[in-house]
Amino acid sequence: MQDYKKIDYSKNKDVVLRYIPGHFVTPNSHVNYYMDLTDMKSRQREARATGEELAEMYLSSDVIDTILCLNSMEVVGAYLANKLTKAGIISANSHKTMYVTSPEYNVSGQMMFRDNNQHMIRGKRVLILIDTATTGATLQSAIRSVGFYNGTIVGISAIFSVATVVNNIPIRSLYSTRDLPDYAGYSFDNCPLCKANVPIDAICNGFGYSLL
Repeated sequence: MQDYKKIDYSKNKDVVLRYIPGHFVTPNSHVNYYMDLTDMKSRQREARATGEELAEMYLSSDVIDTILCLNSMEVVGAYLANKLTKAGIISANSHKTMYVTSPEYNVSGQMMFRDNNQHMIRGKRVLILIDTATTGATLQSAIRSVGFYNGTIVGISAIFSVATVVNNIPIRSLYSTRDLPDYAGYSFDNCPLCKANVPIDAICNGFGYSLL
């Protein structure tokens, strides 16, 4: 693996996008960059800065009951909820505070919620929080799951996103292809890196990477 490169967020020095060029396999595609967001998701100062910057993208007129965290974004989600509350974002929950939760996955890979957790989704206005959004497949799954439990998606937040909208829902992200214009994702059966016999560097998912 090559050394990390990084992009600093112009508004906050503690929000740093670290990435590595190469050939990587994700659950839904092949990509030419691996985004290492470990510190942004787990180190207190960076997670707080990330959550607070994401919160700046919402208006006090928004209503958010639940933040649904994907790919180990719970720490960022907690700081996001805290900042939104301080900024005047209201919740329709009787206790006037937000839920921060994450899904479970069944044997088919579908997102689900146990009976004791469904009240955080059912009838709630849900903000989806994800680390990176490339093909949109994970977000599509989350949208279907929230809909199954009769929740309403009110927005999607991401650290890095290729797409700007999924299912007519805008994605608000700190970084995009404006910051990495040569970022590319390919389907498994049409990857130019594979066709050029470029070795795969690692297999990646929301938990991290495994070198090959």
